[in-house]
Amino acid sequence: MKFDNMLEEVDGFGPFQITLIALLCAPRIVLPCNFLLSNFIAAVPPHRCDVSALDHGGLLGNLTREQRLVVSIPVRADGEPESCEMFAEPQLQLLTNSSNSSGPPTVQCHSGWVYDTTSFSSTLATEWDLVCGRKSLTKTISTIFFAGVMMGAIAFGFLCDKYGRRKTLLASYIMAIVFGFSSAFANSYVLFAVLRFLTGFSLTGISINSIVLSVEWVDISHRSAIAVIGSMAWSIGNMLLAGVAFLVTDWRTLIMVVTAPLGFAVLTWWWIPESARWLLANGKVERAQFYLNKCAKFNKRHNQANSFKLETLSNAEILERQDKNYTYLHLVKTPKMRRLALLTGIVWYGIALTYYGISLNISGFGLNLYLTHFIYAAIEVPTKLMIYYFLNTIGRRKCQAGTLLLTGVCIAVNIFIPKGLWLVRAVVAVVGKGLSEASFTTIFLYTTELYPTVVRQNGLGYTNFMSRMGVAVAPLILLLEDVWTLLPQVIISSVAITSGLVALLLPETLNVKLPETIEDIENPRKPDVSSVSRSSGVFLESKNKTET
Repeated sequence: MKFDNMLEEVDGFGPFQITLIALLCAPRIVLPCNFLLSNFIAAVPPHRCDVSALDHGGLLGNLTREQRLVVSIPVRADGEPESCEMFAEPQLQLLTNSSNSSGPPTVQCHSGWVYDTTSFSSTLATEWDLVCGRKSLTKTISTIFFAGVMMGAIAFGFLCDKYGRRKTLLASYIMAIVFGFSSAFANSYVLFAVLRFLTGFSLTGISINSIVLSVEWVDISHRSAIAVIGSMAWSIGNMLLAGVAFLVTDWRTLIMVVTAPLGFAVLTWWWIPESARWLLANGKVERAQFYLNKCAKFNKRHNQANSFKLETLSNAEILERQDKNYTYLHLVKTPKMRRLALLTGIVWYGIALTYYGISLNISGFGLNLYLTHFIYAAIEVPTKLMIYYFLNTIGRRKCQAGTLLLTGVCIAVNIFIPKGLWLVRAVVAVVGKGLSEASFTTIFLYTTELYPTVVRQNGLGYTNFMSRMGVAVAPLILLLEDVWTLLPQVIISSVAITSGLVALLLPETLNVKLPETIEDIENPRKPDVSSVSRSSGVFLESKNKTET
């Protein structure tokens, strides 16, 4: 008996599964609030050199604030004062003729900066003067955070498969709370960077476990629904981030506000079950029996409660060897697993780089920062509803490849649209952002279906590592606009299209039972129509439609 058959007997999508999804929503809402937090805490507000302390032997003592600015700071073409330069000497003649302030020699600001506090009362840039020659440090903090996420993907992938989904989920909650709140009290850039690295490391466990726990407890026909519902929590959190950031303009307070919901997640952890599929795959038959019986009772399948005998569970065909420990090496030990690891790694890297390359570059809309972020987040909702329909009609592989290719096309099209047509550019950018989110929604579900149970967490850990490599590189790619304005768009578009073509090489998993062992990947069994019809009527229906 396979686990999918057992799950069907206790109802693969009942109140038990719905409750589990609800309990995992709070921590998933926190994820985008941290992953895209640098859009606000690392924002660089308008600024100019601080000339309040300049006196020059009393020459400036009787001047008003506006007059000091005129004689001390050159003016840009748009009429605003220069952000990083000031006159080497006061230009008093400009008080009578200010039409040309670009001729006199200038120097870099040497007395600090004055910041516009209209939108932000405090950011990393204003806290530690990360402007002008140090402006790249605001992007670097995103790279450091995602480097932590990248390392966490490897660590938690191993820990989840060795110690279980539930225990490592609690560890992720506690670590994220400790390091998240600690970073809000950092008194130096270096300390803040270290704590953000550790926060990113911790949040990865939540990201990996929440989706896998959901998928491993539902039947075949509802897997795509679980993936889309879970990702909706991300979109809700993303939209909430824009509103919360608008209300909380101090970066320290904002970090604490977006971390606080994890306290509620810790309380709800006590009701989250361990994956019975993982328990069986690791020989913990009695615990698997306990949770399966609990699921049956919760779903009102009273005739199945206490009906799972230990002997039946022990003989479940989900192990190659009962006591075998699986590691990341098992992802590359056999030919088809090596191919799967290579292809999924490339696709995850491309998806993440594309999504965050778009999400972290929210200027150029002609709108304020908060509204732009909200629009980018809101477009994710209809695209996820759309992808839910297509996942169950045209399949996972076509959805994955199609969304990536269309994202790349949208970015490429915007390169050739004149900047004067800002509304058209904005619409194309929003569509591209929605498609990139659709590709992210698809890949989470797709990957859990591609990897066998015994190494599924290791597989997700590895692919998360590859994706975070892409995310860590994305902020650095955006810095290349100083070399050539269009270079970041060219790179991101090329990566999206390449990843889409690679996705076409992956196998289809629509209405296919989850592989349990590596042997299922290397030597896939021919479909058993009778068994599949018992576990999923949807399969036969879609199969007949395809043949006709």
